[in-house]
Amino acid sequence: MTRKSKKDKEALPKPESGETQAAFDAAAAAYAEAEAQGDMLQIIAPDGTIVRPDLLPAPEQRLELYRQMRRARHFDERGWVLYRQGRLGVFPPFGGMEASQVGTAAALTKNDWLFPTYRDTGAALTLGLPIARTLAYWRTSPHGWQMPADLKVLPFYIPIATQYPQAVGAALAEKRKGTQNVAMAFIGDGGSSEGDFHEALNFAGALNAPCIFILQNNGWAISVPTRTQTRATNLSKRAEGYGIAGVRVDGNDVLATWHVTSQAVARARRGEGPTLIETVTYRVKAHTVADDPSRYRTEADNAGWAEKDPVNRLRAHLLAEGILTEDGEAALLAEVAQEFEDALKEADSYPDPTPAEILEHVFAEPTPQLLRQQAELLAEVQG
Repeated sequence: MTRKSKKDKEALPKPESGETQAAFDAAAAAYAEAEAQGDMLQIIAPDGTIVRPDLLPAPEQRLELYRQMRRARHFDERGWVLYRQGRLGVFPPFGGMEASQVGTAAALTKNDWLFPTYRDTGAALTLGLPIARTLAYWRTSPHGWQMPADLKVLPFYIPIATQYPQAVGAALAEKRKGTQNVAMAFIGDGGSSEGDFHEALNFAGALNAPCIFILQNNGWAISVPTRTQTRATNLSKRAEGYGIAGVRVDGNDVLATWHVTSQAVARARRGEGPTLIETVTYRVKAHTVADDPSRYRTEADNAGWAEKDPVNRLRAHLLAEGILTEDGEAALLAEVAQEFEDALKEADSYPDPTPAEILEHVFAEPTPQLLRQQAELLAEVQG
């Protein structure tokens, strides 16, 4: 992600109000149509009522998914504050998309691979990426560049769609080793217009790779609405062209998202190949904390999606079922907040990086070129 100058931003043409409203209407209509036609799996409705009681997971699982969504949302909200305080770099918020990220990543184990985009902080946290290390990453600190040795999480991808073919490679490596481990890769609706997306699906289908492709259709690729990128209205059907399974799910329903992903992971472990999962959601926040979404949409455009909020949806269900109480939630929120503050203190304690560290954590064994560059950089700093 490159930051445009103020002059460049001012030169950007602002879409007509009719265009932004049409883009919002198209996204809202696609969601409503999917609900009506039943081609988008939903277990609980936006108001928290049960749609598919036969698919409800155990109460303990529902409560754990809620806890993980609360952890993700707290990170997202605090991330905005830290950025404004100058304590975090440019950060891509994901508030409103917690169900799409938590529900998918929660279906994995630490033996599986996760290939996240820059917006998938919630997925990485769910799988076990430490908060302190995540904060260090978004501070562009080397302390956040190296992933934990016991976790197969790749650093957040900034290039668009390159993670998809690489995830297929990791999945095939696990298959060749005879494990039942899978690889999961995320992409946005905009990324699905890239060539790497199609090459990866064809690659995975042809070689029956144990790979789970998550396509988060959040309605926008920066300032470009989905309807401008493609005339397709159901992106999960792209799986048919490559002979692999495809499923569409309400991306704001964490129970439905977890259900379809768990099924896809189980199929992959049995050797039944890859799955493309389209999670239908909406990017209610800015592209990044440095973005000004008012240049291409209005706040009114988000109103309908606030009613579909994934955290509030599951909360309403849990309270109605007696799985969660007001006191229990208060304790959970206090625990989540304390966990974050402890991690923030740890991140603040990391020493400032040295210039030469920018060349570390690139290869397991440094190449001669890297060693030479590192020596040159050290000589320049010391000189």
